[in-house]
Amino acid sequence: MTAEKDAATDFRSNPQVSTLAYFGTELRIRREEAGLSQATLAQCLFCTHSLVSRIESAQRVPTEEFARRCDEVLGTGGAFRRLWPVVLQHAYPDWFRPFVELEKDAREIWNFENQVVPGLLQTEEYARALFAAARLPNTDELVAARMTRQHILERDDRARLWVVLDENVLRRAVGGSELMARQLSVIVGAAEDPRTIVQVVPYGVGAHASMDGPFVGLRMDEGADVVCTEGRVRGLVLAASNEVAEYRDAYDLLRADALSPRASLDAIAARAKELSS
Repeated sequence: MTAEKDAATDFRSNPQVSTLAYFGTELRIRREEAGLSQATLAQCLFCTHSLVSRIESAQRVPTEEFARRCDEVLGTGGAFRRLWPVVLQHAYPDWFRPFVELEKDAREIWNFENQVVPGLLQTEEYARALFAAARLPNTDELVAARMTRQHILERDDRARLWVVLDENVLRRAVGGSELMARQLSVIVGAAEDPRTIVQVVPYGVGAHASMDGPFVGLRMDEGADVVCTEGRVRGLVLAASNEVAEYRDAYDLLRADALSPRASLDAIAARAKELSS
């Protein structure tokens, strides 16, 4: 088992495997050349020691701001800033990249999921279990990218996040009962922030307004609102006002059918307790 873990670590940290690993390796080399520890570099970059460690080991996708600060602190003449778009290019599918950029500036994010926990609320172990089930070759990069997206919820000026879940999401124990119990507890904890609202559409409702699948919408301060729908191979980012309005109407109906936010959290907590036992 130890050998397997070591092999997986070597694969992930091999700069010939991915641009994410290359970025991390270059960061470690330049840091060591400058005589800095991870903790010291983290202080200079105004981030956590853990973040530097995870980026060096290709477990997190760096932000553009992180890359820029690395160039300033390590005196690399813009090398990390130039490498960052290439890292991002391989971390997200081509069609999804514009949506990720818009998501950073959204005033409100409204999301319906009928099978899985929304990416912005997933734990790392839950995300890994999802990607592993699909047997994707770049699971580590996909997990790192998903965790990096969640940074938008850590900002002081973060968007309001409204999530509606089909009860299916609670019942499908992704990764096993214990992992799923921890994931559900994280959702309950996230909803302690008044800017995050979670509702559950119970089975008792029967058919609801989005039986055809999940979607996520962005309300923007500037520019058109957008909706993203995902398919097996690729998804669509829609900006036509009539299309966005149709999804917004469906979302309003889903919220009307759902349990109240308080009752929803009680149901999620009860399911977590059930899985834990």
